[in-house]
Amino acid sequence: MSDRAAVAPPLIVIAVADPAGSDDPALAAHKNELYAAGIARHGGTPALLHVGTPRQERDRLLAAMDGLLLAGGADIDPALYDEAVNGTAEIDRARDGLELSAWREAERRSLPVFGICRGFQAINVFSGGKLLQDVPSHAGTPYGKGPAHLHALEIDPASRLGRAVAGAAPDGVAGGDPWDQALELEVNTFHHQAVGLDGLAPTLRPNAWAYSEAGRLVEGFESHEGRWVLGLQCHPERTESTPEELDVVWTDFILAATAARTRRATPIR
Repeated sequence: MSDRAAVAPPLIVIAVADPAGSDDPALAAHKNELYAAGIARHGGTPALLHVGTPRQERDRLLAAMDGLLLAGGADIDPALYDEAVNGTAEIDRARDGLELSAWREAERRSLPVFGICRGFQAINVFSGGKLLQDVPSHAGTPYGKGPAHLHALEIDPASRLGRAVAGAAPDGVAGGDPWDQALELEVNTFHHQAVGLDGLAPTLRPNAWAYSEAGRLVEGFESHEGRWVLGLQCHPERTESTPEELDVVWTDFILAATAARTRRATPIR
């Protein structure tokens, strides 16, 4: 049997909200399971991590992970990007600290990282960027309270995200040749904070944008440095309000994590 054939599915640590600390533990747990389902559906082994996870298990998961998914949730403490509270609402400093540790471990080992909503914002902050603390028009409908609000997402066709989406898109998604103009998809919106054009960390390359009353927003990015780091402001785990073309992002993430696991499992000759 080849080394590659012997490699188990990649372990993806998913940093999520602790349901026990939520006003609605059942809803929080359901949201967490949507992220786990996205990983499992594409061939990864999901492992939820939150501030209630016992320290020994936390250390074990971070040491064993092949990829890191930073999920949605509460606002990030603006002190992490040297600003006072000015529109930030619910803050979870314990979660901020846990996810910063997870990010640093993934960075140390050059593991792939996927950020969704809060996770997208966290990657930007942890990389030296900052946030717009309140963009009300993008808050949308609270989850479970009605249909998701949608808005147009413009995607750079020359980016990793653009190439993946263009390969998955049916004819006509971009209104023509996707390599001649930006791709456009309708995506959900469940966030009131955002990354402005001047707030993006220098190590990140923008790959998707949307419009708001605060101006043009960065709603997708990837690493400049070649490592698989990708963030999306929308919620692709909420499949009822996500275009099918974005499903390819999960596949790409799991492939990157599988490659990381293979490197770790392959003996040095």
